[in-house]
Formats: sequence, C-alpha cells, structure tokens
Amino acid sequence: MAKAATIEVENIVSSGARHRVDAGKYAAMREAMLKVLPDTPPGMTPAEIRAAALPHLPQDLFPGGDKAGWWIKCVQLDLEAKGVLRRSVKPVRLYRA
Repeated sequence: MAKAATIEVENIVSSGARHRVDAGKYAAMREAMLKVLPDTPPGMTPAEIRAAALPHLPQDLFPGGDKAGWWIKCVQLDLEAKGVLRRSVKPVRLYRA
C-alpha cells in the first residue's frame, strides 16, 4: 500500500512546533478556505468558514464533510504562522492577510 504524501505544517500557538499531515487534504482545505475568507476584518468564525468551505471540498477526501473541522483548525494555525491569515478575537474571526 502506497504511503500518502505529507506536508509539514506550523502552529502559531506552539512556536517552532511542526507536524506532518496529509498533503492532499491540506491543499484541498487551504484552497477552500482561501476561496471563502474575506480580505478584511472582522472576518469569519470557524463555524462560518466550515459552512462556506464544505461545498468546495472534494467528496473523496471529505465525505459528507467528515473531519472538516479538524482540517480547518490545522490549516488556520499553519496559515496564521505563515502570515497568510490574521485573526480578530472575541469571538475568533479569520481573514486573509
């Protein structure tokens, strides 16, 4: 059985922490999130992002939206660490940098 390709992600909350995750799922979620997130504050809550991103996700990777919440958080933390996303707080809202 072939091993899935992985990508290294960062975490803005745990500076210096890096983890490897499925590259296909990461890329699909990243694309969907960047498609739906606004460029200006206040941005969208994680629940709003999930609702807006689900129609843009491939069903073979996220059947019925399975695990979408985990992947939104994974991509969020990585893109914040890379300076691609910014957050406003209380409640957390995200937007493109």
